[in-house]
Amino acid sequence: MIFGSQRDFNLLIKINRELLSDVIEQEILYYKISLEETQANIYGEAQEKVFWSPVKVNCLIDRGEPATPVDDFGPDSTRTTSFKFLREDLKDVNTVPEVGDIIQWEEDYYEVDNTIENQLFVGRNENYNLTDYGPDYAGTLSIICVCHLTRTDRVGIVSRYQATPIDSNSITTATTQANTIV
Repeated sequence: MIFGSQRDFNLLIKINRELLSDVIEQEILYYKISLEETQANIYGEAQEKVFWSPVKVNCLIDRGEPATPVDDFGPDSTRTTSFKFLREDLKDVNTVPEVGDIIQWEEDYYEVDNTIENQLFVGRNENYNLTDYGPDYAGTLSIICVCHLTRTDRVGIVSRYQATPIDSNSITTATTQANTIV
């Protein structure tokens, strides 16, 4: 196999990390729901959700158009947005995106509706190979979180710009160190 080695994969990740952190510079705070501390009722629903400390991650953001539907309770603001992460950045901060997690971008909160992980390096799935190339071939490059805009009062997270700010020391940052190319 000429192309698709771990060295090629590391080069691609390094270039994309530089692009995301030094050129595009779109940062979000990712709040992972704590299932152990969140109390669910008999229907499996939680009135109050508990989240881990936020993780700061670089990503690409694909914003949908805002909409303002009007129903019996009055107008509401909605927007569907996709957040596109490098899988290696999420691995570095030990975060696996799941439905129900919260992403804060600017002053808005987005709840994860779905995760997509199907961008394969050189088209090969590391978990399904008919030919055994070994562990150094194939892999997933990115994870996309499809989200909807949610109300701040439903999330229960106090913004860092309000009276009781989030402690900046509690925010974990994704590492941007370059992978060593062998």
